[in-house]
Amino acid sequence: MALDPGAEAAPEGPGWPAWLDVRALLEDGWRPTPFREFVIKIHSRCNLACTYCYMYEMADQSWRNQPRRMSAATIDTVAARIAEHVESNGLSRIEAILHGGEPLLAGRESLRHAVTALRSAVGPGVTVGASLQTNGILLNPEFLDLFAELEMRVSVSLDGDEEGHDRHRLTANGTGSYRRVVAGLEQLMKPRYRHLFSGLLSTVDLRNDPVATYESMLKFGPPAVDFLLPHGTWDSPPPGADEAAAPYGDWLIQIFDRWYRAPFRETRIRLFNEIIRMAFGRPSRTEAVGLSPAATAVVETNGAIEQVDTLKAAYEGATRTPLHVSRDSFDEALMLPSFAARQIGLRALSEQCKSCDLVRICGGGLYPHRYRASSGFANPSVYCRDLFRLISHIVTTVRRDVAALGKEGRRRTEDDGRKEGTA
Repeated sequence: MALDPGAEAAPEGPGWPAWLDVRALLEDGWRPTPFREFVIKIHSRCNLACTYCYMYEMADQSWRNQPRRMSAATIDTVAARIAEHVESNGLSRIEAILHGGEPLLAGRESLRHAVTALRSAVGPGVTVGASLQTNGILLNPEFLDLFAELEMRVSVSLDGDEEGHDRHRLTANGTGSYRRVVAGLEQLMKPRYRHLFSGLLSTVDLRNDPVATYESMLKFGPPAVDFLLPHGTWDSPPPGADEAAAPYGDWLIQIFDRWYRAPFRETRIRLFNEIIRMAFGRPSRTEAVGLSPAATAVVETNGAIEQVDTLKAAYEGATRTPLHVSRDSFDEALMLPSFAARQIGLRALSEQCKSCDLVRICGGGLYPHRYRASSGFANPSVYCRDLFRLISHIVTTVRRDVAALGKEGRRRTEDDGRKEGTA
């Protein structure tokens, strides 16, 4: 396929950004940010049946038509396309995330082949950080030995304590998965494998006590915890959403206060850390908040190049593009309106967002959460009030403490000066 910024070989979906003029953006001086993160859907099925899953339980059901496992030939083609992108953009480091479904269902040899093929394709001058997101129930020494060999980082999904986790993260027969996940985590926590553990992912449920949820996760000593808002849109709001209140913001604030006031750093919480960074002028490193260009591409098990998979919460076909690794480059994906829209910062936001005092920190929230059928993604987040409440609280708290530290430092300096003057 020829690289043509004005061409749209397939519809981008209802509403904005279907009519975004990429050619005009280029003429105005905008340039795309190369992909630095590649989510490789190594297996398209799962061994859990989580009730809130955006892959299997929400608007897009395209997983039904995907091959279960990415073939070795497709893996090789994906690796070659990524290497092509790395070379054409002069990249020195990329991240490869093996994902699903449940990626461990692909088996050790497929996982090994994916990482080694990619590293071989890009060559010794480029670092490939490899990681894997798993539900944890298949973790065992055989897998962990492989991950240690490949220097792969492992993150595990865990929704707090047993009651909270088992409310949603169920097996196909409806039983809870908590104890099996904990058994996998206990393997990962052994001294031999501990360095592979990158953190826990937890989906917020308003019915769970926030502080108890957080503290129940600390016993696993996670290097980081990522609290995720359940996926929803204006057409399919998340559970408990209230346009007049901010229940998710209030829930997260309780964890923030517990985490922030701890006498020592117990773990990183990515959402909080990123908000604090941006409060002092640093760029965001997550797509959940901020205006940094999204630099992630997804490759499905059949080799299709797609947008970030959380868009499956919006509508059928929301992640789809006309591109495939067998014939198209990742550079071409950057020219699609759907990808460009997530790299143009303020220009991608609704007028309501642009007029908000917190816009440069919030950034409109997670892109899929802005969707409304009548207007596409040109809306505030369905979590607008929650984000405003949370960000306001964090920024006010941290800036107040920094100002107090500054005053204390000045006072001590003045006291020291007076002491020296009378010595």
